Amino acid sequence: MRVFSSNYTFDYSWDEVSTANWRKYCPWNDKASHVIAVDTLSRRVDSATGILRTERLITCSQSAPDWVVAILGGSCTSYNYETSYVDPKTRKVTMCSTNLTWSNMISVRETVVYQPDESKSEPGHERTRFEQEARITALCGGWKKVKAKIEEASVERFKENAKRGREGFETVLEMSRRVFGEEREKERILAEIHHA
Repeated sequence: MRVFSSNYTFDYSWDEVSTANWRKYCPWNDKASHVIAVDTLSRRVDSATGILRTERLITCSQSAPDWVVAILGGSCTSYNYETSYVDPKTRKVTMCSTNLTWSNMISVRETVVYQPDESKSEPGHERTRFEQEARITALCGGWKKVKAKIEEASVERFKENAKRGREGFETVLEMSRRVFGEEREKERILAEIHHA
């Protein structure tokens, strides 16, 4: 098993990050062109805790190294199952995902957490901490060298994707802030006109 982890602080509030998270794979994100579809399978709020639980199927077009495809077979389309929990009381978003494609050969379990970063926030300027961990395990029996090579290649791919993912999400956050700001300004102007 190999573990990939990364941490980052977004210069956006938790409210902005937790809202924009649902738009992470929208056209504003030019770094997520590999995402073909995001299908919501279920969504419900726990009445006792207020936690929003969402299950999604994420369909991607990802090119694996040729030697991996030669060993594992398959196509360029991959499927990932994601369960997310949004806790508005503790202000925490937790997303857990696992691969469905090639799951008999490799297990990829990723956990992402977004929380306010109190240590880097200032009054009137909140920041949000991003923590990501992926546990990657090749399940190819006794082929230790092949297993290690698959895990190493997967960790390298995760590093590349994590950087692009952060860059793309920054764009989504920037556009969300701009669009919501414009809408708030329109509402303010309309309210002034209405009261005049």
